[in-house]
Amino acid sequence: MVNNGTGTQASLDLQSGLYRIGEVSRMIGVKAFVLRYWETEFPMLEPEKGSNGRRYYRQEDVDLILKIKRLLYDEGFTIAGARRHLREGGTAGMDSETGAPIGPGYGAAQLLNRKMLLDMRDSLRAFLTLLERR
Repeated sequence: MVNNGTGTQASLDLQSGLYRIGEVSRMIGVKAFVLRYWETEFPMLEPEKGSNGRRYYRQEDVDLILKIKRLLYDEGFTIAGARRHLREGGTAGMDSETGAPIGPGYGAAQLLNRKMLLDMRDSLRAFLTLLERR
């Protein structure tokens, strides 16, 4: 069997705690081009780049990517909103001085309304599924 050296490189990367873009893509469940796009939109996401131009993600980068994915896909943030949320340390919707929720003029009410609408949509879909079975 011929060893082209790719297995040793992958094991070296994993031992050093660095992951290539394909590995991160599979772990997170998003395409590699999405990860490259997120790098342009989220300045805090900066994987190391080797002399060959390949991206090497640290565990902190992978954790940040998971947060970005959760904010965008699960919580319904826009890219700008997710960027602001991460920049502010995850305190969007809270007053930085008092820790109290920010009033409706600042988007907290819109976020709550969106969550309620998404929950209502899921409930209606469940009812529709029940009705279709009859």
